[in-house]
Amino acid sequence: MKTGLHVPPIVETPANPGVWCGRWATEADTEAFARQLAACPALAHATLALHGDLGAGKTTFVRHLLRALGVRGRIKSPTYAVVEPHSAIDCPLMPPGEPLQIWHFDFYRFNDPREWEDAGFRELFATPGLKLVEWPERAGPFLPVVDLDIDIQPDDMSHIHAADAEPDEARHVRLKARTPAGQSLLDAVTA
Repeated sequence: MKTGLHVPPIVETPANPGVWCGRWATEADTEAFARQLAACPALAHATLALHGDLGAGKTTFVRHLLRALGVRGRIKSPTYAVVEPHSAIDCPLMPPGEPLQIWHFDFYRFNDPREWEDAGFRELFATPGLKLVEWPERAGPFLPVVDLDIDIQPDDMSHIHAADAEPDEARHVRLKARTPAGQSLLDAVTA
């Protein structure tokens, strides 16, 4: 039956493999995402690069992730120390009695590439465990291969979504897998 109306076919843009975009409407969404990521075995020996402006929520996400992995006690931002080590004693990703070693880096104040060698970062990145890196672009070519990029940006449209977000809580999130381990992490949180 011909109606005379021209309806163009629906064309879907193929999904970009290795990339996921989403939104955390509230901090509870951030926490839930962190718990989901913490359940993926590939996380135990991954390097995650956290991108976003000051105040975007990178450290908040890291705190939720570390809690989900079993880190106890105070979780400080490494802004001034550059790196904060953590140990998750009862991490479900590890064999019983074996702690997960975690290093949280913040290269915001990283200025001199010689600091990389002097501070022993090469050795830290070579050891088993989870590495979380804020401001990875400041480490430049010294940063080893990243498994998963996580870009967190404030949602400028949160006032439109006022029913599901508190002001300044909503975030746009973009994940990009860079390795097979990164793809495993991406698959775990998007399944």
